[in-house]
Amino acid sequence: MKMEKSCGAIISRPTDTGREILLIRHTNGGHWAFPKGHVEQDETEEQTARREILEETGLTVQLDTTFRVVVTYSPKPGVMKDVVYFAAEVTGGTAQRQVEEVSDMRWVDLGSTDTYVTYENDREILRKYRTYLESK
Repeated sequence: MKMEKSCGAIISRPTDTGREILLIRHTNGGHWAFPKGHVEQDETEEQTARREILEETGLTVQLDTTFRVVVTYSPKPGVMKDVVYFAAEVTGGTAQRQVEEVSDMRWVDLGSTDTYVTYENDREILRKYRTYLESK
């Protein structure tokens, strides 16, 4: 069994009415989810998440690694994949999607994200994220 690992984050920003989450629509598969990508060489999880976020969205972020959720699934026969998600807050950059990998991207009110997110495991990550925010 081949093992793969990707890292990304639930990126948020404060608004007058609460929080918005940045969702991206992946070109490969057309699903709505969070920015993420494969770990390269000797990168740490945090370095991978920051790099992939910058590449896919044009944004820089401050990672909150006290929120760390791992999702494991099989993307294809003979492959198991771990995806590590952190919480993140936008710190800079200009929102611009990576055309090759992201077909759309939008800020969505935290309370409305479940209507966009495609997969149940991503909705579960959002539930954990909401619980995490309430505990802070």
